[in-house]
Amino acid sequence: MNLLLSTGAWIGIGASIFVVIAVIIWAICTRNGFIRFGTQNENALHDIDIYLKKRYDLIPNLVETVKGYAKHEKETFEQIVAARNNAQNAVSPEEKVIADAELTKTIRNFNVVMENYPELKANTNFLDLQGQLKSIESELANARKYYNATVAQYNTKIRLFPALIIANCMKLKSLPYFKIENEEERKNIKVQF
Repeated sequence: MNLLLSTGAWIGIGASIFVVIAVIIWAICTRNGFIRFGTQNENALHDIDIYLKKRYDLIPNLVETVKGYAKHEKETFEQIVAARNNAQNAVSPEEKVIADAELTKTIRNFNVVMENYPELKANTNFLDLQGQLKSIESELANARKYYNATVAQYNTKIRLFPALIIANCMKLKSLPYFKIENEEERKNIKVQF
């Protein structure tokens, strides 16, 4: 009988050790998963930075080309340069989201100004710069979508039980999405010919 109790005690001890090891392995894997998600988010944000940098570098060339045709649009040029500078100086993801939204808005206003100058639209240098800007905007939109997808995965993971226990221990917070700040941009555009 004494041998049977010993065997039962050993089974209990073995099961307890197994559970403790399983919990430790789960905690390590969950923590590593959060680190992987964080790295993926940082990489996605850096990709956005690359496209923003390309856009920031292109904007002065585009502005200089248009200035020759539209000398009286000084305020528009100043707004786009100021928005560009604010976006370049943004550090945190939250600041980048806000600055990017403002720069996107001023680029749209700039495009409206450019439409008023038919001789400008025939300039090959301008057409090349405009084509580059459209390409960058497309790449930037794709980079934002990818970033938002990684943020969605990350934000979901840190809220799910039991992973939220590890997330709270690591003091992880939800990350911001790149989103449209201006409600006017969400509305349908009326096209007239």
